[in-house]
Amino acid sequence: MSIPVQTVEDVVIKFAGDSGDGMQLTGSQFTNNSALIGNDLSTFPDFPAEIRAPQGTVPGVSGFQLHFSSNKIYTPGDNCDVLVAMNAAALKVNLKALKPNGIIIADTDGFDAKNLRLANYAEGDNPLENGSLTGYSLHKMDITRMTREALKDIQMGVKEKSRAKNMFVLGFLYWLYNRDLTSTFSFLHDKFGKRPEILESNVKALQAGYNYGDTTEAFASRYKVEKAKLPAGVYRNITGNIALSYGLIAAAEKSRLPMFLGSYPITPASDILHELSRHKNFGVRTFQAEDEIAAITAAIGAAYGGSLGVTTTSGPGMALKTEAMGLAVMLEIPLVIVDIQRGGPSTGLPTKTEQSDLLQAYYGRNGECPMPVISASTPSDCFDAVYEATRIAVEHMTPVIFLSDGYIANGAEPWRFPKSEDLKPISVTFRTELQEGSDKYLPYQRDEKLVRPWAVPGTAGLEHRIGGLEKEDITGNISYDAENHQHMVKTREAKVDMIANYIPLQTLDSGPETGDVLVLGWGSTYGAIKSAVMELQAAGKSVAHAHLRYVRPFPRNLGDMIARYKHILIPEINNGQLIKIIRDKYLVDAVGYNKIKGVPITRTELVTAIGELLEK
Repeated sequence: MSIPVQTVEDVVIKFAGDSGDGMQLTGSQFTNNSALIGNDLSTFPDFPAEIRAPQGTVPGVSGFQLHFSSNKIYTPGDNCDVLVAMNAAALKVNLKALKPNGIIIADTDGFDAKNLRLANYAEGDNPLENGSLTGYSLHKMDITRMTREALKDIQMGVKEKSRAKNMFVLGFLYWLYNRDLTSTFSFLHDKFGKRPEILESNVKALQAGYNYGDTTEAFASRYKVEKAKLPAGVYRNITGNIALSYGLIAAAEKSRLPMFLGSYPITPASDILHELSRHKNFGVRTFQAEDEIAAITAAIGAAYGGSLGVTTTSGPGMALKTEAMGLAVMLEIPLVIVDIQRGGPSTGLPTKTEQSDLLQAYYGRNGECPMPVISASTPSDCFDAVYEATRIAVEHMTPVIFLSDGYIANGAEPWRFPKSEDLKPISVTFRTELQEGSDKYLPYQRDEKLVRPWAVPGTAGLEHRIGGLEKEDITGNISYDAENHQHMVKTREAKVDMIANYIPLQTLDSGPETGDVLVLGWGSTYGAIKSAVMELQAAGKSVAHAHLRYVRPFPRNLGDMIARYKHILIPEINNGQLIKIIRDKYLVDAVGYNKIKGVPITRTELVTAIGELLEK
């Protein structure tokens, strides 16, 4: 008897297991499959901090959360419909996020006495047997044993066969959600085509998981999520770091500048170095330096030489780059400094997300050292936001800090391919001759934007001095004059402030132009804020949402916008950084909502926080 297929609007699945169980790969494959079907989606990979965390322990749990839907969605979901728990520790860590009556798929092999002990369950206490899961739909499956049985004819060791159990789980979930296996078969052939035994084991395990679904009588229904109604266009599934890489390439092409990336590997920014190194055909040069300081100074040298200089890092690397960032400000050359934020301070939480570096981006250098700051809001937004950061850098001759974070960088969503003709032009003009009326090149003579000229070394007659010492106005000579120093400090600040005249005015994402509460956000809080505000607006509440891309300088109309609301709420994944700047600049009694747990703020949390403000 065939099992009926039930259509549902959206589903949240959490894949969780030991860091060696392949949960990231499993989640990524289900994500790609969902993207090919045309579902809207949002993901949240969750890694252990250690490369190889202690096996079977709570700190060693690796997870991947996927929200896919036939409607437009903005977050990976607050709570899960399905939890795949490959061992006891995975269940212990993630059970609190499972909805009542949610489905648990548990690999019984991961709940033996050893795994229970490693997960700190009491002696003899097995959650699969003690009745503690009666509020859920529990499905106990000996996934490890069934995987080995499916691969019994392959000449591999037991341990090697067990590694394919993630494909068994994936195959079963493809059956449960009425999916085709073709996309993952293609992926496996591409990845393991030169290793036939590994290819065969994964293909057989995937098919065995699907076949198990066809034969089991444990499920009364299968499920189907229809294609989402998204704007017409060509889409692909993309992570934040990949979108960022493509945005940099697009900006280099539009500005007709060769790109140079100077980088030192650091979580969660390393993927940008890996991705850009694959695109030499676009004139991209990548340099893996010996340390963070060498990485940024190499990029500064490239920018001085007429290239688009880029350096990528995370919070600890930003701290190391600060002196060189000051040099770039003093030289007034274009440079894009990409900071993929993570939990801090010091080494902090390397694989967890946090909006930890905004105040560092604003103030974290010696002396008066202003720099524009641009922030991305979602994985796909990284493309447009870093493109804009690059435009500002080259058109205003200034280093620019671009902020993303681990949540955005590793998360994924559908991205509609832009057309080249739709991208904003990026104007680059190199100085090739002396200024009119001068017999000597004047490197700090400015235009109406207070922008100095960009002269490529080797241009005849345009030789000039560079360095970190204060420059004399116009001539660029070294100057210790007090009045000149104050003038140059004020001029550099005015140049950055003037960028506000060349960026769009702030708009509302949604809500009334005046009202009770404005939720003002930046960065990766976007999805949670949007979802919460939309829920409250549907209930008739006077709530609006504005989200900042331009964090320094602010859009010219931001102060007027803020003044039109009774309350201002600023949610941040930090201890309150944007709120300090907003209070200082606009003298407004804004209220913060802060979460510093290495995970995103949820829609439910914000609905509660906004509701409390509405009652005041």
